[in-house]
Amino acid sequence: MMIFTTVGRYMAKRFAITILGVFFVTLLLIFFVDFVEVLRSGARKDVSAGTLALITLLRIPIFAELTLPFAILIGTIAAFLSLSRTSELTIMRAAGLSVWQFVQPALIVAIFFGVFAVTVYNPVASAMKAKSEKIQAEIFQSEKSFATSRGTGSWLRQESVDGPTILHAKTSADRGLTLAGVTLLQFDPANRFYEQIQANKAELRQGYWRLEGVIVQSSGDAVRRYDEYFVSTYLGPAQIMNSLGSLETLSFWDLPGFIAFAGKAGLPTRQYELQHQLFLARPILMAAMVLIAATCSLKAFRFGKIQTMVLTGLTGGFGFFIFSELSRKVGASGLVPVTVAAWGPALVALLLSATVLLYQEDG
Repeated sequence: MMIFTTVGRYMAKRFAITILGVFFVTLLLIFFVDFVEVLRSGARKDVSAGTLALITLLRIPIFAELTLPFAILIGTIAAFLSLSRTSELTIMRAAGLSVWQFVQPALIVAIFFGVFAVTVYNPVASAMKAKSEKIQAEIFQSEKSFATSRGTGSWLRQESVDGPTILHAKTSADRGLTLAGVTLLQFDPANRFYEQIQANKAELRQGYWRLEGVIVQSSGDAVRRYDEYFVSTYLGPAQIMNSLGSLETLSFWDLPGFIAFAGKAGLPTRQYELQHQLFLARPILMAAMVLIAATCSLKAFRFGKIQTMVLTGLTGGFGFFIFSELSRKVGASGLVPVTVAAWGPALVALLLSATVLLYQEDG
């Protein structure tokens, strides 16, 4: 294989360094943009800049994960253009190497990044995102946090021995098992409203919610305050996580167990199955990005029009992203099987770009 030769290792190193450079630049941009948003939201609370920076740092990896395919695309384009500018690709062609031989190191690097992103990076990013949600829930428990400032929080209807309850939480953490800024509207078994409960924090326990910092107002009674209060529920962890939990905090390794757990509880698992298939298809997605980059950058210096070719590649990558998102939405709605929704765009892009590259080189 080309990757085991000196030239192959050299090219793989060039691709890896360029891709990582693009990815780290993306990380910095995301940090600055998100930190400004966090500062603006944190201005309402007496929170140190260090704490807000920590929250931002914990949130960055999960956001940056979405940009990794574009880092592969842009990094590969940049690496190929650099090799062309220094005539290294010309020398390789003169030595008898085909386009498939010097694309091979880039493909292997991209597939490695895809596997690493799914098996190592994603679990770490998910854990960091869960930690950031927990910190922000503790800090912003009495008001909307920057995570939900544009929405209305989370709503949930539950049944219990005391009757139905409408629950509203401004923030959630620990996959929905810890809530902050909680309001509960209690109804009796005959569906008559009788009590409103406000709490700074709520934690799900076995068969009940444990509330902290509670204000209770019943019909016709004076307001009562409690440090601790309990509200019964029939809901279990799987139902809460399915309703209030963030999909981003479920890592690749957690998904199979959660899908089985939720399935046994009779809960819908389609979005989680789709997410798992998307993870499995990610190495193919990364390989497709390399071939898209190759189709628009290998001939740039040979035929001129570098800007046009690069713009074509970026447009193709962006169009592929839109196609992938559309496919994901269609898959989540149940119109197509999750395997088709997850694997279809990556395989189509891989085959189309390989066909175009084959036509360009072997015409």
